[in-house]
Amino acid sequence: MVREIHAELLLGRQVFDPDGDAIGRIEEILAEPQGSVLAVSEYHLGSYGLMERLSASLFGRALLEFLGADEFGRGYRIPWHRLDLTDPEKPRLLCKVDQLEKLGRD
Repeated sequence: MVREIHAELLLGRQVFDPDGDAIGRIEEILAEPQGSVLAVSEYHLGSYGLMERLSASLFGRALLEFLGADEFGRGYRIPWHRLDLTDPEKPRLLCKVDQLEKLGRD
């Protein structure tokens, strides 16, 4: 079953973990060509995802680190198959947060 959701409606949406806790907002959506369409490969949450969306990666990361990015979180990389979009207004994570790859340098 192929499902279409307008990506612009997902940007900025809060993502919730399986326990219902907010873990961050969708700031970047990555897609790869599959034939004549683009298919989502992953979602990026948090401040680093926002900097990617704004195409300010190097400058943005330096700025975030200067401002104390560790204090408000760097963000997460969510593979497409680990995000439940049954209700696009309340995306839900299908795994524990500690199973996600973190964005940014550690």
